Amino acid sequence: MQPAATFIKFEQLASTNTYVKEHAASLPDCAVVYTPDQTAGRGWGSNRWEAEPGKNLSFTILYRPERLAPARQWLVSVCTALGIVDAVGELIDPRDVSVKWPNDIYVGERKLAGILIENSITGDRLEHTVIGVGLNVNQTRFISDAPNPVSLAQVARHEFDLDALLHAVVSRILTRLDSAEHYEALALDFERQFASRLFRNDGKPHRWLTVQGTPFTATVAGVNSLGELILRHDDDTEHTYGFKQVKHVINNNLTL
Repeated sequence: MQPAATFIKFEQLASTNTYVKEHAASLPDCAVVYTPDQTAGRGWGSNRWEAEPGKNLSFTILYRPERLAPARQWLVSVCTALGIVDAVGELIDPRDVSVKWPNDIYVGERKLAGILIENSITGDRLEHTVIGVGLNVNQTRFISDAPNPVSLAQVARHEFDLDALLHAVVSRILTRLDSAEHYEALALDFERQFASRLFRNDGKPHRWLTVQGTPFTATVAGVNSLGELILRHDDDTEHTYGFKQVKHVINNNLTL
């Protein structure tokens, strides 16, 4: 059964992820902290997330798994990404929506949403996971140096109800998480779905750059159970890459 979410709204927060991490001990399971005005939204590392106040979704879910081992923590990313794809695919053409490994949602060649997941592990137990989501909804003008943002309003040419969309996205993420945690067959199926939804998983070679700065072309072949990206190189050999070991080249720009 899908766990019930508790929605907690703040009129302004620096970062919903930071708030949830700092207050995890006192927040209920499946707490959803959200704000219409996130002033210092966080991405991976030093990256920042641009969100015009009152126009987008900025929220964080606190999830306490009952039986998800640390070795399977990649499933949190899988379920989060697919949950967003589920909800967004009901609003725009789902064929245009993909998951850019490891933590972005794309429409075509442009970034619609970012995901930041931070896990708390004690010994052999995944105590809780902090799932941050930034989803561009009604913003139509972006002023940061992000190379390729897009919003649902830009794609659909009309605005969306933020509260209704928040509840829809959270519901689909939690449904996926609960199913994957309790049914191994579904977890494996979700991993296959994730691989099939990968950005540029079209059987064609695309341009990449290694962390050392070496350019190459390769075809997306999938993702393994650890969440590593599998690329098939021009010599038909397959190589796996961890987070930040390779970069996409998009419209002559590099994006993680």
